[in-house]
Amino acid sequence: MPKVTMRVNGRAVSGEVEGRTLLVQFLREGQGLTGTHVGCDTSQCGACTVHVNGAQVKSCTVFALDVDGAEVTTIEGMANPDGTLGRIQQAFQDHHGLQCGFCTPGMVMAAAALLAENPKPTEAEVRHHLEGNICRCTGYHNIVKAVLAASGQDVSAIAAE
Repeated sequence: MPKVTMRVNGRAVSGEVEGRTLLVQFLREGQGLTGTHVGCDTSQCGACTVHVNGAQVKSCTVFALDVDGAEVTTIEGMANPDGTLGRIQQAFQDHHGLQCGFCTPGMVMAAAALLAENPKPTEAEVRHHLEGNICRCTGYHNIVKAVLAASGQDVSAIAAE
């Protein structure tokens, strides 16, 4: 069986994988990083979103072998070094940007990718960027508000939907 090696959340990891092993499987089953969720298995929901070399990727669509040597960040890597919630995670908590929590890891990872590219997005830009992530509980309003708050913008004027 082929061996794959990568850095996950700043830590070197490796393991033997079948050629068909998806990155999400390698992370969840091989590394115990269960914060990356498997939702639809068709890349529609975004619950499996991670970053590979800084780019937002749906890990259910990528083979683990294809990211050999890459830098991978999962939701577990978004926390502060002391284990407290990172800026985006805290904004989701503060602005009630989650309900059941299933989509939350993917939403946080998508938000982080957006804010890395566009530090002060508009509400429309946030909504557009999150189109690849599905939430069945919140109605998105508070998720958008959380992303805007994480960008340092004043969200007090955003009307409730």
